[in-house]
Amino acid sequence: MSSPSRIAVAVRQDRTSASQWAAVGLLTLATFLAVTSEMLPVGVLTPMATGLGIPAGNAGASLTITGLVSAVAAPLVPRLLGDLDRRKVLALAMLVLVLGNALSCIANGFALLAMSRVVLGIGMGTVWGLAAAIAGRLVAPRHAALAVSFTVSGVASASVLGVPLGTLIGNSFGSRAAFGSLSAFGVLIAAALLFFLPPLHRPQPIKIAGSAAPSLPLLRPAVIGGLILVVLLVVAHFASYTYVRPMLEQRAGLAADQIALLLLIYGAFGLLGNFAAGAAAARRPRLTVLLLAVGITASLVLLALFGGSALAASLTIGLWGVAYGGLSVAAQLWMTAAAPDRVEHITGLYAGAFNASIAIGAFVGGLLVENSGLSALLWTTTALALAALLSGLVGPGPKSGNAPD
Repeated sequence: MSSPSRIAVAVRQDRTSASQWAAVGLLTLATFLAVTSEMLPVGVLTPMATGLGIPAGNAGASLTITGLVSAVAAPLVPRLLGDLDRRKVLALAMLVLVLGNALSCIANGFALLAMSRVVLGIGMGTVWGLAAAIAGRLVAPRHAALAVSFTVSGVASASVLGVPLGTLIGNSFGSRAAFGSLSAFGVLIAAALLFFLPPLHRPQPIKIAGSAAPSLPLLRPAVIGGLILVVLLVVAHFASYTYVRPMLEQRAGLAADQIALLLLIYGAFGLLGNFAAGAAAARRPRLTVLLLAVGITASLVLLALFGGSALAASLTIGLWGVAYGGLSVAAQLWMTAAAPDRVEHITGLYAGAFNASIAIGAFVGGLLVENSGLSALLWTTTALALAALLSGLVGPGPKSGNAPD
């Protein structure tokens, strides 16, 4: 028998109830844990590499493994689900994340670390892809875009709270304690998803004003244009962001606790960027994404030119946080505006491309750091970000005002 909370969430009305928003909050926590699990090596890169006895470049490459696996899982899972209850699939994916973090906690070398990142990639790709697609179904139709913004804010919140707190735990008790904490948190979220979310089976298409006919292929021009922009921009971001800790240590001379504070500032500005970009992209997705691309490009240029100054690096980190913090939700709304008739599939494809870009970025960053140094890394990623901006200016995009009703 369904619980009262679950019944209340399942009802679609003109108004969204507190229990419906609570269900969206659970999805936000799920994406928060998934992205924190993926990104935690950024904050504990140095002690994790030391503890495992491997180079920092190899430890950073663990992000590549997670990204590649999640890039396959995210678009594949929606095609395999059929009419399975998405609530149960999400809860199972959370337990997969729990297992992956537990393996990271006990890893004694690169082999077991790599295995843990494969497991994490499966869980993360499933959680991210499904959570963003489900969010709009839990609330009144007019609140669908806001629900997506809240759910995807888990990505920015991972930077605000997850990575900084994990960094503090890693600095105080070791990186293994940080991964163990994520495992415990994941068990609680999995149980809450099963209890509070309603049964969620195969979705009906979300209708958007001016939407394309359902017979159109998924890879239509606006989708392809958005994917090209996102891939280039995310590769540029993660190639540099993965190595932000050694960058701030070596170029700006900052201590570990100072870096943890800066990561917290980065995440706080990222959270602001998430909601600001979500509101703007609901009406003008292309313009919003282009403005965010300008911000990321400018941040990389400033770090390349003035990153040796602690003050300049700190200010630039704030700008970087705002710009990148809004990208995931703005690009998500670009995709749903471009393919409103295939929301679950386009969300999975987007999440897969996003995570593949994380993998490529971490790999490229590792190669550049190990072979050419941090300065070459920053200028190369600046060129990639500029290429992303140019592709968005000349390529196709969705029409403005296509937020889900």
